[in-house]
Amino acid sequence: MSKWKMVVLVVGLLMAISMSSFAEEGAKTTADGGLVGLGAGLGAGLAIGLAALGGGIGQGRTAGSALEGIARNPGAADKMFVPMILGLALIESLVLYAFVISFFLQGKV
Repeated sequence: MSKWKMVVLVVGLLMAISMSSFAEEGAKTTADGGLVGLGAGLGAGLAIGLAALGGGIGQGRTAGSALEGIARNPGAADKMFVPMILGLALIESLVLYAFVISFFLQGKV
């Protein structure tokens, strides 16, 4: 058995054991809508994860394009700087909004 399969098997076994140890507590919360809490938790994780991924890609492309433009035409650096900073701030604000929304979703868990 390869090392990768062994790692996956051990991690799966540990996850199965830990799930059964909390089974009684989970049964109490299902009457209160445990699936809603599970969905909110997954939604919060996906929201911040995808927002950070998209924000990072967007900021990287913005900075790369601005530096490429400045390298081609150094005289345009002053004209590019303010729109670039404004774009980076707007991208970062979207990531922060997703972060706040994920905290709101965690409050429902």
